[in-house]
Amino acid sequence: MSWFESLILGLVQGLTEFLPVSSSAHLRLTAAFSGWEDPGAAFTAITQIGTEAAVLIYFRKDIGRILSAWTRSLTDKEMRRDQDARTGWLVVVGSIPIGVLGVTLKDQIEGPFRDLRLTAAMLIGMGIVLGVADRLAARAESGGRHRVAAPRKELSDLNVRDGLIYGLCQALALIPGVSRSGATISGGLFMGYRREAAARYSFLLAIPAVLASGLFELKDAADGGHVSWGPTLFATVIAFVTGYAVIAWFMKFISTKSFMPFVWYRIVLGVVILALVAAGALSPHAAESAG
Repeated sequence: MSWFESLILGLVQGLTEFLPVSSSAHLRLTAAFSGWEDPGAAFTAITQIGTEAAVLIYFRKDIGRILSAWTRSLTDKEMRRDQDARTGWLVVVGSIPIGVLGVTLKDQIEGPFRDLRLTAAMLIGMGIVLGVADRLAARAESGGRHRVAAPRKELSDLNVRDGLIYGLCQALALIPGVSRSGATISGGLFMGYRREAAARYSFLLAIPAVLASGLFELKDAADGGHVSWGPTLFATVIAFVTGYAVIAWFMKFISTKSFMPFVWYRIVLGVVILALVAAGALSPHAAESAG
């Protein structure tokens, strides 16, 4: 991998990680459209450490408060009633599905799941799901002539059942094209959560899974020596800087705007990919990077 490729891929990772468009799909597609080797699942997992570092800094006050309360709740039963401690426990609960499936499906994640036809199908399918969730949430929030606006849930309403559903939605993001934020936010909207609450929990829930995946891939790459370390670390830094800016913009955007621009973008991109693959202009199976 060249330094120029790492710059572009780092920017793509940072720009798309927190938007409901799938960063793994865009890394895969950027390489395919540019004629580069597929950066691979290891590169994706490692550069995601950069974007998660942006989450840690942006939500540092929330995370510090949650960690403090959760740690105290380990020995103090009364603290387990505290909202921040409960949130910490529910992040642990919600991380179980992706942890189990990530280990179980490791070979599929690094192989068959990276087929561009599957990526395109997931872009379209999850785009439709996000669109439906967005419309239903907007209708519930606005009410209408014959119905009263329904109150939406906050993070304080989160329970074990909802935490597990969020976790199952996040696990879908193991398939490129799904989008971690798109799947979890859609799940939150269907369960009746406010946009900001769904997005905030989505970002918090991603921290353990992404950091664990990235550290696992770091160890695996160090043992196997199949990663271009200089360009990969450079891309991780670029992803961190870009990702921080995107979080700040996205949290403001969703407070007043619809997700429909992302929905149409996903559908159009998915259709274009399928058309290019069908025409033979794009190979669904790109060669894996050798390092």
